[in-house]
Amino acid sequence: MARPLPTVPGLPALRPCSPCPASPSHRPSGRPALPSAVERHGCGRPAAAAAAAGGAVVWCCSPRRGAASCPPAGQVRAAFLRFFEERHGHRRLPSAPVRPRGDPRLLFVNAFKPIFLGTVHPRSELAQHRRVVNSQKCVRAGGKHNDLEDVGRDTYHHTFFEMLGNWSFGDYFKEEACSMAWELLTEVYEIPRDRLYVTYFGGDPSLGLSADEECRDVWLRLGVPASHVLPFPLKDNFWEMGDTGPCGPCTEIHYDHVGGGRNAAALVNQGSPDVVEIWNLVFMQYSREVEGNLLPLPQHHVDTGMGLERLVTILQNKRSNYDTDLFTPILDAIHKGCRAPRYQGLVGDADVGRVNMAYRVVADHVRTLCVCITDGIYPGFSGAELVLRRILRRAVRFCSEVLQAPPGLLASLVPTVVEVLVSKTAIKDIINENETAFLSSLERGRHIIERTVQQMEPSTNFPAEVAWSLYGSLGFPLDLIDLMLEEKGISLDSAAFNELVLEDAKIRQPVRQAGNTNTHLDVHSLAQLRSSNVPATDDSPKYAYTLGQHGHYEFSPCQATVLMLYRDQSLHKEVGAGQRCGVILDRTNFYAEQGGQDSDQGYMIRLGQQDVLFPVESVHLCGGYVIHEVTAVETLRAGDQMQLFVDEAQRLACMTNHTATHLLNFALRHVLGDSTEQRGSHVTAERLRFDFDTKGHVTVEQLQQVEQVVQDLIKKNEVVHMAEVPLTLARRVQGLRAVDEGYPDPVRIVSLGVPVESVLTCDSEAAMQTSVELCCGTHLLQTGSVEDLAIISERQLVKGISRVIAVTGGQAKQVRKRELRLLSCEDNARRTKPSRFLAAHELEQDLGRGHVVASTAMPQWQRKELQTILKALQRTANTAIKKLELQQAEKKAQVLLAKYCNQPVIIDTVPADSLSILMKVVNQLCDKSPGSSVLLLSPQASGEVLCACQVSKNCLPAFSAADWAMAVCTQMEGKAGGSPVVAKGSGNAKGMQGALTTALEFAQSKL
Repeated sequence: MARPLPTVPGLPALRPCSPCPASPSHRPSGRPALPSAVERHGCGRPAAAAAAAGGAVVWCCSPRRGAASCPPAGQVRAAFLRFFEERHGHRRLPSAPVRPRGDPRLLFVNAFKPIFLGTVHPRSELAQHRRVVNSQKCVRAGGKHNDLEDVGRDTYHHTFFEMLGNWSFGDYFKEEACSMAWELLTEVYEIPRDRLYVTYFGGDPSLGLSADEECRDVWLRLGVPASHVLPFPLKDNFWEMGDTGPCGPCTEIHYDHVGGGRNAAALVNQGSPDVVEIWNLVFMQYSREVEGNLLPLPQHHVDTGMGLERLVTILQNKRSNYDTDLFTPILDAIHKGCRAPRYQGLVGDADVGRVNMAYRVVADHVRTLCVCITDGIYPGFSGAELVLRRILRRAVRFCSEVLQAPPGLLASLVPTVVEVLVSKTAIKDIINENETAFLSSLERGRHIIERTVQQMEPSTNFPAEVAWSLYGSLGFPLDLIDLMLEEKGISLDSAAFNELVLEDAKIRQPVRQAGNTNTHLDVHSLAQLRSSNVPATDDSPKYAYTLGQHGHYEFSPCQATVLMLYRDQSLHKEVGAGQRCGVILDRTNFYAEQGGQDSDQGYMIRLGQQDVLFPVESVHLCGGYVIHEVTAVETLRAGDQMQLFVDEAQRLACMTNHTATHLLNFALRHVLGDSTEQRGSHVTAERLRFDFDTKGHVTVEQLQQVEQVVQDLIKKNEVVHMAEVPLTLARRVQGLRAVDEGYPDPVRIVSLGVPVESVLTCDSEAAMQTSVELCCGTHLLQTGSVEDLAIISERQLVKGISRVIAVTGGQAKQVRKRELRLLSCEDNARRTKPSRFLAAHELEQDLGRGHVVASTAMPQWQRKELQTILKALQRTANTAIKKLELQQAEKKAQVLLAKYCNQPVIIDTVPADSLSILMKVVNQLCDKSPGSSVLLLSPQASGEVLCACQVSKNCLPAFSAADWAMAVCTQMEGKAGGSPVVAKGSGNAKGMQGALTTALEFAQSKL
């Protein structure tokens, strides 16, 4: 029985439409396509026109229709979202930013990973999701899933793409997921069934995994011919987001661009451009453990992804993603801005000079750059920033060397990529600056490669040492080096290069602490806790503190019951003495590490046993459970009654620095402008770190102003208001930064000086005038307790993102004392008149301690001022020293000239305070007596002998200064070096007399 046709507001009632003659329907009778205001009639008439004509609004897509009827990409996207939202009850969500939040293991975002892991806060909006659909911005250019090196070589790989996806979190599974996908493709988009092939996981005996016959049977029941249902191994049909974590078998849907009734099964997963994957349905049913084994997940999830670019290619009847309306405007803009012929879509050997490859690389990469920069990822030196830097430099190289485009082409494409984008100017500036920086390196690198290739023996690999130099010193991405060598028909010595990479990694790798036991709950233990009805930890007592008399904070102890113990990735009811474990309590006053604030430390005691302390080393939150990391001094058991005590000094220091962080955030926005956004923060008992985006370098004056704004707020001693409010109310607060789904509901608001009730009132602008933030951290109750704040460091992490480090309270006061001492030293240095040689040297030594200024904790604005002054004084001292050295050298040279009267060889000893002065004496002597070859030795109080020599040009090439100095210094058990004309060295005073004899004998043998 046919389902009734749904109605859509604003459109006429829908009825089945007769198939268009040029577009035979592939939909079974009575199964209507999803109606949509953005869909088109099968005959090619726009949907609105069809509706106006009294016809039905349906999607009748066929690969054989004319170009005029091709649906724009926006309509394809909208149809996907409406299908899952309206027909199958999914919640539509906006795309998450590509910048991952708080997960260093992901280079780019996986928005629902906390749900898969079970670590999502049970009171958060994210935890309530069961069925979700969205179009997610995706970057596939780093980590486990990396398409960067394939981009440009074919017509369907991209570093950035839109992933049309539907998710199920413990709701439906394989049967429903496959059925929905087949319905959408064959009934809504009306893709011919005979062009679709599906793959499933064929099993892996080494892992003990059998073939996914359940998935295979679902496809067969849906009517897919057995010849189009194909098994594939682990590498093709088992999906993992990383080295550890949720994973599972997947089923992929592939499309045959050729069709015509042929069987293209042999081309599936073979890299053929004619048969491409369009949709991947992942069944999350396992967890990959650290040891490499697979364990079943407590809940099964579905994570599907279909690339919009590939789908649009099919529905617009194209053979290449780059021929769709997602790319053609960009390719046209590239052609207008370069000197290369127009894009023709050629690949492989047909693409002479790789011009078409360059078009594809630049078009793809500029999209990635725009999206990443908009989401706050800028080209940099680690993680996602390093990946983006590689992408930008790869694009610059193709623009410059293949397309022969002038500098600035990349940035000129931004308006085409982003029609309306607030930060469009910023994107262009960032791209331009990075392009300019790399162009000079690119030119140097190209010359190095060409020179090295000319010197190489035939049929040899490019030396790894040179490639490593290009990679490390000039910032050449490895794939770019490979590509440039490939163009010359040469291969890199990859084995040797990998050894250099491993050696460098060993040097950089931090030393792991021995005995570090992982007490973070895994997905299986979380599920076991929930199935055993172990309640989430009540951590509200962490906010139970008051400001007592005389301004002292009072923290109340907390009584709790041990509910469970966690050790070696499993739950226990008992843990023996000496064992490290995680303690889960029914309630706690300990703050768990979150929101950028370090966890509390302290101890717990068993009730009635006051003399036995269980130190709490760290605390973390996982899935609503607070885990206290403890080394049991005695046996701990579930049911034990405990008394909890936080380290009050450490907690108060964290509270001070966290409140100061809010003050700093407000001050930065006040001084630098409202566009200044927080990018990250970290609060410890010792200091606070704050990252923020900025359009340029922060000046000394701005740093002073920021400190002043903070100090004014401290002096006002504003009340810090805190309250929990429903998430829906929090979203209405004007000026509050975006609220994501990870926040628990209700959420905690921290407001300085203005009661939370006032902030929440309709049309209130209070949040625009003071610091109002969502924050789960612990804070002071009045700002005056901060006492002082000093910014001791400010630097740019990457272009557009700055990091400040600040200290508060007594530490800030100590910083200002050091500042006064250094200012006094600087003032003394300024007064010194370097008219005498000794005074000049003393001044130079004082100024040479500039590293003291750099390393001493002091206000950053003051540090920058001092460094500027010291540099100027250093230049003055250096100039004075050079002048005095020349005067000394000239006097000594006059004495020697009178003594030797233009003899062809002058060998002697002279007093000299430095090798620089000795060399100047030699130079002066040779200038005044051009026919003389001079070698001078100067014994030092330390027992070292300095040596300097110069050979007359008349004696070259038979007589070499470098050889002369080497012979003399070797006699003194020393070393020397230089050129045929001048050389210098040093040795031991014990051999000086023999060295003088050697000097004369060597000179006589050469003259």
